[in-house]
Amino acid sequence: MLKSKSSAFFSLLLVFLSGAMVGGVADRLYNAPPAAGHTPDEVRREIIAEMRKEVKVDDQQVEQLNRIYDETQQQFMQVRKKQNAEGRAIWDSQTAQVRAILRPDQVALFDALHAKHEAERKKRQQDHHKGPPPDAHK
Repeated sequence: MLKSKSSAFFSLLLVFLSGAMVGGVADRLYNAPPAAGHTPDEVRREIIAEMRKEVKVDDQQVEQLNRIYDETQQQFMQVRKKQNAEGRAIWDSQTAQVRAILRPDQVALFDALHAKHEAERKKRQQDHHKGPPPDAHK
């Protein structure tokens, strides 16, 4: 009885760890910043070309791979959107709690500081999505 329990435990542990590894690889594939000068489409083409060469996938399998990659990308985008919304709700709650402890003369100063930080955050997001300037790697 003890042997079967430990065997079941290690089997479950192995399944969990293998799932974590697959999830980590998928996360890296879709969330890692593309190499310098590589768009997500270029990265996908390189992966497909490597799969054709190394794994010998045929055209039908390439279509299936593309569907799998599309679905996985959509799932990651949904998770990211949900996390962003939940994080925003926490952030908004924090801001409301901070405002509640301030004196009336401090609220306007806090609002100005908060607006400044929001503008800086938005600029960082825009800069991040643009990527490095073309001459940044020289």
